[in-house]
Amino acid sequence: MPIDILSCYTTPPQPRDYVLPSLLPGTIGSIVSPGGQGKSILALMLAHLVGGGVDLLGFGAVRTGRVVYLSAEDSEDIMHERLFHLGGKLNRMQREACAEGIQAEDLTKYTPDLLNGERAGEWRNVIEQLATDARLLILDTLRSFHSGDENNSTSMSVLIGHLRAIAARTNCAIIFLHHTSKSLSVSGQGDLQQASRGSSVLTDNIRWQAYLAGMTSEEATKYSALTAQPIGGENKNYYVRFGISKQNYGSPFTEKWLRRGNGGILEPIQLTSTVKNTSRENSIKEAPNGQKHN
Repeated sequence: MPIDILSCYTTPPQPRDYVLPSLLPGTIGSIVSPGGQGKSILALMLAHLVGGGVDLLGFGAVRTGRVVYLSAEDSEDIMHERLFHLGGKLNRMQREACAEGIQAEDLTKYTPDLLNGERAGEWRNVIEQLATDARLLILDTLRSFHSGDENNSTSMSVLIGHLRAIAARTNCAIIFLHHTSKSLSVSGQGDLQQASRGSSVLTDNIRWQAYLAGMTSEEATKYSALTAQPIGGENKNYYVRFGISKQNYGSPFTEKWLRRGNGGILEPIQLTSTVKNTSRENSIKEAPNGQKHN
């Protein structure tokens, strides 16, 4: 459909309606992290934020709407365990709102291939039907929803193209969970835009990329949490950083530290730097005779 350019010159645009910070409806995003950092529980908590208006992460209020969470990696039993621990953080009204606003599906018994095979078209239709009238759809994880070579840019362009078209037709934001590359993960650079595993298309062709990065040994000596003592290497695995490494729209997002609590539930936490100020702000003093000396 042609864009009415002349009308665009004179008609004020509609205010942007973000699903999550900097994530617009009808666009594609991702959350990347190494395995075991908690991106699935994070995504489930984001589903509670959008689906039920429950902000356990300190992101602030967002417009609510139906959320579809498709788990093709973790079974219903694992989902049950996570939801049980999340439920312990909610009151009765919040539980009812989230149960009404979130649709969670266990797809571990299937092979939902959106890219190849005789049923690829059927699976894309299923995704589109689920996305229709939803505000957010989450794929956990991307690797479980296709059989292509993630290092092949052509193959990944087609995959992202299918998801982008579904998002645009339904006006639903789609987020896929994905892993960071091993080399950047090991070097503590999982917060880089280039940290996504596989072809650069998986970053270049989407509009939003968030990350969950584990605390490094250096950071464990630099920060303290509940006490004045450094967190230390023995406790660093309880802490992760969440941020947005790519955003095409919206204001910059301030990175957040999160701490794993009971059941792996992520809790926002304020860390304090243990590094002493070594500036020489008092090194130049006034001498009795009015002369300055070091």
